[in-house]
Amino acid sequence: MTTIGSAMGPRDWGMLVLLSILWGGSFFFIEIGLRGLPPFTLVLLRVTLGAGVLYLVVRATGARMPRDRRIWVAFLGMALLNNVVPFSLLTWGQTQIAGGLAAILNATTPLWGVVVAHLLTPDEKATPAKLAGLACGFAGVVVMVGGEALAGMGGAAAGAQAACLVATLSYALAGIYGRRFRALGVAPLATACGQLACSAAVLLPLVLWVDTPWRLPAPPVVVWGALAGLVLLSTAAAYVLYFRLLARVGATNLLLVTFLIPVTAILLGALVLGEVLAPAHWMGMALIGAGLLAIDGRVPRLLLRPPSASDPGLFQGRDI
Repeated sequence: MTTIGSAMGPRDWGMLVLLSILWGGSFFFIEIGLRGLPPFTLVLLRVTLGAGVLYLVVRATGARMPRDRRIWVAFLGMALLNNVVPFSLLTWGQTQIAGGLAAILNATTPLWGVVVAHLLTPDEKATPAKLAGLACGFAGVVVMVGGEALAGMGGAAAGAQAACLVATLSYALAGIYGRRFRALGVAPLATACGQLACSAAVLLPLVLWVDTPWRLPAPPVVVWGALAGLVLLSTAAAYVLYFRLLARVGATNLLLVTFLIPVTAILLGALVLGEVLAPAHWMGMALIGAGLLAIDGRVPRLLLRPPSASDPGLFQGRDI
């Protein structure tokens, strides 16, 4: 298992890339889902059905949900920080601002994560290499998405933009808060299920009051298909992976997934839809890659490490 705060191994990076694919798809699924469902109703269906799917998996694997009241209080806190607040704000924000700007705002999550982890944890402190890597990664996202997306900042949609930023701060706080489940001995599968179940309980009264879903027309089939993808892939599967990674690599490393989401979205567009990669895409990916290498720390340490007598020197076997 990777020690929190240390460099991640190949398996950790593979899991992070997979999580970025699962969450990257959520933006597409939400965009389709909003064509037939109001934002809060879509979020409620997402967490309720996601909790149901995970509960069936828990039962099928012979596992049990915890009954300790302390743990369910912790699930409720995680639900608010990791689901209710960010899902609601981001879903509503996507009704007001363009997807490119939403992706850039979403990429501020690891920036918040470093600040919060530095202030609230003893083992995930900010370092110059980490800060430089974050700046490089964020610049890469802006380059990939296109700087013109920033032209939409401010103006009439300022409230939606602020909502997206509050959502990313909430995600960062959730990453720190979620560390407690490892100490409590709760399995990632049970944690994901409990968090989603609490989210559903909190959102149900709000949706009944605001959206009055019984008055809504039946959504088209394509919306139900998008909802299925959102529930099974971007929620149930993604949150099991999320809690596994959180226990393995810590909050700061986990939140780097938001840098990878635009990369996977663009690469999938090229591979599946035949979209052409522009020079800005390659440049953005290079900046993100450089930023991730700086944050990982192994390459900078290797380059800056002073040579020792045991190292095979550049001039080994030659008389100087």
